[in-house]
Amino acid sequence: MPVDPCPSSHRVTIADTGEAYACNSAETVLVGLARLGKRGIPVGCRGGGCGVCKVEVVSGQYRKRVMSRNHVNADDEACHRVLACCIYPISDVVVRAIGPMQKSLNRGSAAAASAATTPEAAKA
Repeated sequence: MPVDPCPSSHRVTIADTGEAYACNSAETVLVGLARLGKRGIPVGCRGGGCGVCKVEVVSGQYRKRVMSRNHVNADDEACHRVLACCIYPISDVVVRAIGPMQKSLNRGSAAAASAATTPEAAKA
C-alpha cells in the first residue's frame, strides 16, 4: 500500500464508549486505538489475518488494504465491517467494535462506570 506523502490527522470516535483519539492517515485505526493504552485491546497479528480487531465503520471515509476473507467477507465489506488493522482514516470516522474488540471495550467501559459509582468516587 502506498504511503500517504502528506498524512493528516483525523478524529476516530469509538461509538461503544464515546472515546475519541487522533489518528493520522498514514497509520491504521488499530495503531491509534492501541495508543489509548487500554488494557485488553485485542491487537492480534496487525496484518489482517486473525480478525480480532473487527469493527464496523458507522460514518466517515477510509482507505483499506487487503483483509482475509476468512474474517471479512464481501457482505461484511459492503456493510463497512472491516479490520481496524487494515483501514486508514481519510476523514473523521466513527467505529463500532465487533466480536473480541467489543468485549474488550465494553469491559473497560463497565469498569470505568463502576469505579465512578463507588462511594469513594462519589466523595471526590
